[in-house]
Amino acid sequence: MRNTGGMDYPRARSGPRRVIILGSTGSIGAQALDVIAQSPHLFTVAGLSAGGSNLALLAEQAVESDAPAVAAASGSEQELEAAIAKAAEKAGKPGYRPDILTGPDASARLAASPEADVVLNAITGSIGLAPTLAALKQGHLLALANKESLIVGGQLVKDAAGPGQIVPVDSEHSAIAQALRSGTPDEVRRLILTASGGPFRGRTRAEMESVTPAEALAHPTWDMGLMVTTNSATMVNKALEVVEAHLLFDVPLDRIDVVVHPQSVVHSMVEFHDGSTIAQASPPDMRLPIALGMGWPHRVSGAAAGCDWTQATAWTFEPLDQEAFPAVALAKAAAARGGTFMAVYNAANEEAVAAFHAGRIGFPDIVDTVRAVVENHTDEADLTLQAVLDAENWARRSARIRCGFQD
Repeated sequence: MRNTGGMDYPRARSGPRRVIILGSTGSIGAQALDVIAQSPHLFTVAGLSAGGSNLALLAEQAVESDAPAVAAASGSEQELEAAIAKAAEKAGKPGYRPDILTGPDASARLAASPEADVVLNAITGSIGLAPTLAALKQGHLLALANKESLIVGGQLVKDAAGPGQIVPVDSEHSAIAQALRSGTPDEVRRLILTASGGPFRGRTRAEMESVTPAEALAHPTWDMGLMVTTNSATMVNKALEVVEAHLLFDVPLDRIDVVVHPQSVVHSMVEFHDGSTIAQASPPDMRLPIALGMGWPHRVSGAAAGCDWTQATAWTFEPLDQEAFPAVALAKAAAARGGTFMAVYNAANEEAVAAFHAGRIGFPDIVDTVRAVVENHTDEADLTLQAVLDAENWARRSARIRCGFQD
């Protein structure tokens, strides 16, 4: 396991850890603020960033947490200042005046601030890559909920990270990181990621031809945004998590399996070469992996409720239907080719999901579109940030054309 031991992250200092939250208005960001509010002796907010579509909420969060810096990708500096002033007046804090950053690179600039110990990257999508690289370059502990930045950045991100500098926040990878403490890297036989199965568990491809966007967003376990929830329904989210596990823990792709576990209590498992399997179990509550990510390697007391062992319960596990849900096998093949192939996979998927919700394509067409774009990709450039961006732009254009948009 490459990224959970070694150097001391965050760098030793007294007092609570100073945390920058990127994507604070999303589900992960909001829950991280809740964890911090419940444990002020352990954490304090060093900065908040968001896309800017809900400046009022960002301003409320900033005022409530006394964030010293606030960033928004869209909206002007004047608009953000006005929203903060309004929220501060309402909260009885008229003197609150944080540093303000705006523009497409605002999150990356905030992530590079030296006035922090931990950066929680909870941005959705590959736009989180630049902030991830900025946080790593600055030497911060990176609590990574933005799996796409690692997946599309691949070796770029791995080369930028010191040992122990990246701690996963996805519940599956947090579970694996915890289970890996039970053995040494050379004792690991395989990783097993659990999947809830999403809203279409048990359906055939033919039965999913007519599903609607509303049905795809009706996840049985988790409350997530449009992109992640749709990705869970197609199993693209699990496919990305397989690649993320491969990159985080240096386990070959053919030794990472997916098993469907509808109860979402066992978050993932590690099988060791002596036949032992270590599983991490807890009720589905993201505050636990969020707290562990920010506090790593220490646990945060009371972060979430544990299992109630006084009640009868049953957990089930079943194999993934690869024919109905081919996204995992497709991602493994793309990741094995390296370079910018996973950047193409991810970008094509984001465009296909948007097309599905716009009524342009059917549900199974999402992964079909990804497959077609990946198969048409040629990767000859050296792996640089610009090469990743160029590959993504090509993939987005290709996917949009295939989905019937005029580019």
